[in-house]
Amino acid sequence: MSNYDPNVTMVGAGGGHAIAVAAGLRSYMLRIYNYMAAGVGLTAVVAWLTYQLTSPALLQSPLMWVFILAPLGLVFFIGSRINTLSVSIARLLFFIYAALVGVSLSTLLHIYTSASIARVFFITAATFGALSVFGYTTRRDLSGLGTFLFMGLVGIIIATLVNLFLQSSGLDWLISIVGVGVFAGLTAYDTQRIKAMHDSRDDETTRGRKSVISALSLYLNFINLFMMLLRLAGNRR
Repeated sequence: MSNYDPNVTMVGAGGGHAIAVAAGLRSYMLRIYNYMAAGVGLTAVVAWLTYQLTSPALLQSPLMWVFILAPLGLVFFIGSRINTLSVSIARLLFFIYAALVGVSLSTLLHIYTSASIARVFFITAATFGALSVFGYTTRRDLSGLGTFLFMGLVGIIIATLVNLFLQSSGLDWLISIVGVGVFAGLTAYDTQRIKAMHDSRDDETTRGRKSVISALSLYLNFINLFMMLLRLAGNRR
């Protein structure tokens, strides 16, 4: 990635080949965004239905831990087995993951007002879209941010676990601020990384697997960015 050039596919190629590569890249990215958007939409629908069909007692129910931990296990499974799964199974697991996240996020509707959730969702969508466009179009190599952002992500996870015991509102605010920065950076970084992963020589199976795992990366960035912004700007009931 040190010599990354977003226009590398256009260099040294005949006009017809260059056009074909550009068309292939657009198709590849469109499939990824479609999967990601479908996953976000499924999460939202499942969250709303779960909220309508359950009571606030779900927040204190041990069953809630199943819906919190199951997605975590599933996302690690998809990431570790993506090269051996069929495209259809990988896609199915991605949507199952998105549905499980929807169940766990339904608790937010018991905590925050519907109006503030909707407002933050649209802010997140606009922010995500702008950052992803930046990552896709910029000529600047963002690969150097990878290690820094990963360290920030690890720090957020550790601080969140610590705050489960401390219950510090100040630390929670700091985690949210840092989290917005980390997931904003990851959105641009991952978009550029995903674009660079495109290879016109890939067969349909390889291209399909790349599309699913890439959609999962962008989906995770969107959901986490949304949650961090909601903690900062959401209105509690």
